[in-house]
Amino acid sequence: MLVQYPIPDSYWVVPGKLLAGEYPGAPTEAGARDKLAALFDAGVTCFFDLTEAGEYNLRPYWPTAQALAQARGHSVEHHRLPIRDLSTPSVESMRFILDQVDSALTNGACVYLHCFGGVGRTGTVVGCYLVRHGMTPEAALAEIATRRQGTPDGSKRSPETEPQRAFVRRWQSGQ
Repeated sequence: MLVQYPIPDSYWVVPGKLLAGEYPGAPTEAGARDKLAALFDAGVTCFFDLTEAGEYNLRPYWPTAQALAQARGHSVEHHRLPIRDLSTPSVESMRFILDQVDSALTNGACVYLHCFGGVGRTGTVVGCYLVRHGMTPEAALAEIATRRQGTPDGSKRSPETEPQRAFVRRWQSGQ
C-alpha cells in the first residue's frame, strides 16, 4: 500500500498527530508556500525545528508560515530546539525536546518535527520518542526505516550517524 505524505521527505510517526521530515522551507517563497500549505492541509499546527539559526544559509520559513496560517484564519506555533548537524544532544536536551513534543500533542497540536534533511537529528528524536512510548530501541529504529520507505531519501539510514543510532539504543522507555 502506497502511503501519501504531505511533502515528499516526510512520514507520520503517529498518524494525524506527529509528522517528521525535511526542512519545510525552500529556496523560493513560492516553494516554501507550497510545502507549508501541504503541511497545513495535513493538519499541522506546531513546528519543532531542530536546525541551528543560520544553518546552511537556509531561507527562514517561519514568516511565510505565520502569514499563510493567518490568511487561513489559523494559529501556528514554532519552537526552535537546535541540535548540531550530524551530532546528538545531551540526555537533558533530548528529555526537554521530548517533553515539549509530548506537551504539544497532549494539548491537541499536530506536530511537524524536522531538521534539514529529516534523516539524522529528526530520526534521533523520533527514535527516542518511540522508545519513550514503549518500543525497544531496535524496534524503534526498524519502525523509522519502515515509515520512511517510499520517501525520496527512504534508502538512507535514519538516524544518519552511528553515534545518533547509539544514542537511540541507549535511550530507555519512559525517559
